[in-house]
Amino acid sequence: KACVTLYGAHLISGRGADGRERLFCSAQSALDGSRAIRGGVPVIFPQFAERGEGMRHGFARVSNWRVADTGIENGWAFAVLALEPGGLAPEHAAAWPHGFALALRVAIHANELSMRLEVRNAGNDAFPFAAALHTYHLVGDIGTVRINGVEREELAITGKFDHVYEGVTPPLALIDGGIMLTVRQEGFTDAVVWNPGAEDAAALSDMADEEYRRFVCVEPALLNGPTLQPGEHWVGDYHVS
Repeated sequence: KACVTLYGAHLISGRGADGRERLFCSAQSALDGSRAIRGGVPVIFPQFAERGEGMRHGFARVSNWRVADTGIENGWAFAVLALEPGGLAPEHAAAWPHGFALALRVAIHANELSMRLEVRNAGNDAFPFAAALHTYHLVGDIGTVRINGVEREELAITGKFDHVYEGVTPPLALIDGGIMLTVRQEGFTDAVVWNPGAEDAAALSDMADEEYRRFVCVEPALLNGPTLQPGEHWVGDYHVS
């Protein structure tokens, strides 16, 4: 079972056939469209963090998307959400005046989650972009989490952690006690691992002080994306099992 909001095309909950929730979403997060949602899987586009002159993490996560398709295919329940310039707030459209079309496909089957982000240049001028699916994985306790595949040795999170890994080779593995998640990605060439730690979490108005212990972000990213010419498109696939 999955729950996706039209605001941000934001996957805020994902439960497998075993009934276990896979995603963290802060109890203090706004869910009324007044600000970006803290948790789940925010869609990052067209800018990652402060790597550019635009708004932090881009406008996709704070825009109202539309449902383009839903259904069941080969046992996978899916929904496709779309965003075009007409769906942007005027200030966002003015700040990034390019013709584009985004499509996010979210699909679930048994205990697996699959997401596909497509970026299409639907305008008359070329544009560069960055993209990421900023996944907040729910964990039992951050102190026992181990991550394989981003560094030569197994990675443990022992405090505030924010690191970009460029040119990763999937699959990655997230080990949370007796549970292991396998993360595969294609098109997304990079990965980002993040946890705010106690001090930064305390400064976040949309996160309770101790909630940082319940998640780790291991996200597929494309930090230095191609420059799309008119008519060109890019696709990033993400799979968690």
